[in-house]
Amino acid sequence: MPGHKGQKFHGLEPWDITEIKGADYLFEAEGIIAQSEAKMAEAYGSRRTFYSAEGSSLCIKAMLGIVCRSGQGKKITVAAPRNVHKAFINACILLDIDVEWIYPKGEFTSICAGSVTPEDVEKVLSRTKADCVYVTSPDYLGDLSDIKGMSEVCRKYGVPLLCDNAHGAYLKFLPESLHPMDLGADMCCDSAHKTLPCYTGGAMLHISNHAPANYDDCAKEIMSMFGSTSPSYLIMESLDLCANYVNGDFPRDLERTVERVKVCKDRITAFGWHTIGEEPMKITVAAYKSGITGDGLADRLREYGIEPEYSDTQYVVLMPSPFNSEEDFLKLEKAFSEIKQPKIRLFGDLPAIPKGIKRMGIRQAAFSAQHTVNVEDACGLICGMTVTSCQPSVPVAVSGEEITPQVIKILKNYGIERINVL
Repeated sequence: MPGHKGQKFHGLEPWDITEIKGADYLFEAEGIIAQSEAKMAEAYGSRRTFYSAEGSSLCIKAMLGIVCRSGQGKKITVAAPRNVHKAFINACILLDIDVEWIYPKGEFTSICAGSVTPEDVEKVLSRTKADCVYVTSPDYLGDLSDIKGMSEVCRKYGVPLLCDNAHGAYLKFLPESLHPMDLGADMCCDSAHKTLPCYTGGAMLHISNHAPANYDDCAKEIMSMFGSTSPSYLIMESLDLCANYVNGDFPRDLERTVERVKVCKDRITAFGWHTIGEEPMKITVAAYKSGITGDGLADRLREYGIEPEYSDTQYVVLMPSPFNSEEDFLKLEKAFSEIKQPKIRLFGDLPAIPKGIKRMGIRQAAFSAQHTVNVEDACGLICGMTVTSCQPSVPVAVSGEEITPQVIKILKNYGIERINVL
């Protein structure tokens, strides 16, 4: 193996190797992979950093698996806001984890939002025996949670804080770090491929200096439970090259790009568009406030040769990087200066995302016999497989929850017409 024997077929064959002598093995790393991971850990200030060739999805499952191992195999409860990645739900199914959902104080209307405050976290921890807290920050729209405040609450109650930082691998290298490892999280994952120059699937699991020592001992073993025994060496090589970059020129390149993104946001706002979110390397436009849907705006941007990261009925999300040229930014600004804004009210008040009504455990529902129905016919039934849109996002209905009229309204609003039920 591999079958191409290093001969030209796609073009990258000479670098697409497998676990040959001298190449090390990801889940039992002792050689060059271990050395590269140590170099990345130094850059992030973590006690240990572990590579993933299967994105943050693998890291999310591993973080929860590590907490399960620390619990000596007993069933654990995780406190988490609803804006979670599908991998979190899948991990809860596979590991038989109970979830105590943390809801924000006010209502929210976008399934891509739903961040909570330290006060929201404390309210749940004060009445629930959770084994850890899990949060997603940044979220898809570019909002940053108060990780430092949440970490202080978690320390007060003696539980670890886990953070899905998939969209924020670059946050460490801002002039003032906003990375979870510097804000008190015990573990976090970074999707390097989202904001750093890594191949798709390249990600990292970080364990902080103050996390329990036994996390290090079992991390690779837990990752191997969910990961392929044939990880891509092309992806791992890109992570290795990236370790050199973040230890070198990346902070300078990032600072320059952050300044350019701010100018771009200011110009888009000056053209009459509404931008939201605090994340410095994300441009999120509330298109609906200008009388056009996010999907409609995305289609118009494509006419200018611009492909958004995400769009829905309300928003368009764009994710620049230091590898975008000045011409790219000028083209984007030109598009926003020319695209017409109808300035009409598109829809009435958007429905608030409802709290879930639990009728059955997540694992039990996910593995029960299911059938598919039109959403209009699902009222009062139990959700089979969790329904999500963008990733990460607030699941409109989680496995085991009741489908209510409000849930049906939101599903239809996001174009979801069929759903699995028990």
